[in-house]
Amino acid sequence: MKTAVVTGSTSGIGLAIATAFAKSGTNVVINGLGSLTEVEALRERLEGLGAGKVIFHPADMTRPAEIADLMAVAASEFGGVDILVNNAGIQHVEKIEDFPVEKWDQIIAINLSSSFHTIRAAIPGMKAKGWGRVINIASAHGLIASPFKAAYVAAKHGIMGLTKSVALEVAENGITVNAICPGYVLTPLVEKQIPDTARARGISEAQVKSDVMLKFQPTKEFVSVEEVASTTLFLASDAARSITGTHISIDGGWTAQ
Repeated sequence: MKTAVVTGSTSGIGLAIATAFAKSGTNVVINGLGSLTEVEALRERLEGLGAGKVIFHPADMTRPAEIADLMAVAASEFGGVDILVNNAGIQHVEKIEDFPVEKWDQIIAINLSSSFHTIRAAIPGMKAKGWGRVINIASAHGLIASPFKAAYVAAKHGIMGLTKSVALEVAENGITVNAICPGYVLTPLVEKQIPDTARARGISEAQVKSDVMLKFQPTKEFVSVEEVASTTLFLASDAARSITGTHISIDGGWTAQ
């Protein structure tokens, strides 16, 4: 039975990914925000979906020592980490001259540096087994830019470079490293952006959805969390063993333009 670590998995895309792995019979280590009561209820629900065990680790993704402990606990509990999904992320929307320095530092730490720390910890065990999957949840913003999102775009572009570099290092070890680049998915993270974007652009929240977000997706539909989860499962499978150092876009045609 394989073990997956999914960061930022108590809501949104991460929760959908953790759910998919739990259903598939994989052991899952979840991580993210929430009260102890909420997290325990979520953990029990996920564990009831399949044959695997589900545990929670509360690591703060801005703290390298806590990230190291997350990976160590996962390895100790299950004998190693086979699948690592770096999903944790936050967003802040603001003009560059008004962008808070502390928000820049926080976004780079959570959206980029945390993936370095988890990958660094996971790779030795994957090399020892001769098998591993690292899947980084990037974004369409890892390929193109939008205004008012300097830190997020910088971090996601960084994730793309990290993905390619590590993939080349471990290509002969049975380990694949890939990124998924979703377009706009209506998650709590995106919902939170809507009023901030409306303020920054001087438009209504309804216009943010129709004229800013879905404007770029030719399908005119938000991507579902289940679509991202299904792609993650595919990249973690043996069928995807020759796919490495690249990305899969799930953006309704956004980056085709």
